[in-house]
Formats: sequence, structure tokens, C-alpha cells
Amino acid sequence: MIESYRTIATNNQAELIIKKSQFIGQIFRVTTEEEVQNFLAATRQANHKANHNCFAYQLGLHNETQRSSDDGEPSGTAGAPILNVLQQENLSNVLCIVTRYFGGIKLGAGGLIRAYGQATTAAVNAAGRVVAIPQVNYQLIIDYDQFDILTHYLQAQKISSEQPEYAVQITISIWLDSDTATEQLANLKNLLSGRVQIKEIGQAFHEVPLTD
Repeated sequence: MIESYRTIATNNQAELIIKKSQFIGQIFRVTTEEEVQNFLAATRQANHKANHNCFAYQLGLHNETQRSSDDGEPSGTAGAPILNVLQQENLSNVLCIVTRYFGGIKLGAGGLIRAYGQATTAAVNAAGRVVAIPQVNYQLIIDYDQFDILTHYLQAQKISSEQPEYAVQITISIWLDSDTATEQLANLKNLLSGRVQIKEIGQAFHEVPLTD
């Protein structure tokens, strides 16, 4: 598994009015060029009366592919500032499209750069940020009288868990770092006096919200 990476939590959008021009920033999670083109086509169709649909995107867990477009705005005033925000945020596998409806007042090159950057930042803030961490997913099956003990331990150790499933027993999914999993599982067995069934589900990227 590779190291962790950052991306957005959800697809979302934000709108700004700057000197009567409407800027609509939309941000999407993408993993392929095909997905990028599909979102671009849908946005252009939905905003066919807009003056510009500028965009930038980064693909790959190390942002190996980076593209941007000014879509008719003066060179370097739209696509570049959109991409710059994505780079500064270090967001992987994201596409941001900023649609502009001209309001009659020219912003100048500096004003456009600020506006497209602000619209992108607003879209990122609306979407939220997550960090995807390579961890190992385990399924625990316990008795009902053990649930409070387990949840207190998980909270104290800051171990991520999923919503429990309630049946004859309680099934709960947890995420552990691979380098500490053996120790944590041993602690859990000891805590629960061995009355726990543990099944390794597999390794995957587990997304954790970022608040910075």
C-alpha cells in the first residue's frame, strides 16, 4: 500500500458574486479522464448560457496528471488559479469547474485570478476534506454486555469504527494501522476476556475527515 493521500469528502459547489459576475465553483471526485470529460460535458450543457466554464483537475494518488483550461478568459487568469488551489490543498483525484456569468464589470487580470481562486476555495470548503489512510479492516463480533467496554476502548485509543450491526450478537467493523494491529488486537482480546470473534476483512484506504 502507498502512503496516505488527501481528497474531497463529497462532490459539492459554492457560489460567489463578485462585481456583479456570478462564479459557480463545482468540485468532483474523479479517477479517470473519462469521468472528467463526463462532468465537463454535463456542466457545459447545464450552463450553456454562461460566458466561461473554466476548470482544472489532478488525477493519480501523486497527482501525476494535471490539466487546466481558461475557456476564453485571458491566459493564466482562470485555469491556473483553480489548479493552484488544488495544488496548495494537495487534493488528489479531483476536478473543479468554475462557471462564470459575466455581470458587465471587467475585473482585470488580477481580479479574475483572485475570483477564480476564491470560487475554488469556496467549493473545496463546501465539499470538505478527507485523508485516505492505508489501514486494515477487522470485523469484531461481541456480546451485548461487552459493547460499552469496547466502545470506550475504541474512543480512548482513537480507533475508527463503523456503525454496529445488531442481531443475536453485535458486529462492529474497526480500522487499525498495520504496524500496530497485532498489539491492538491482543489488547482487545485481553480487554474482552477472549470473548470476541475477530475476522480480517482486508487492507484498504480508510477516509478520515480533516478539520484543518
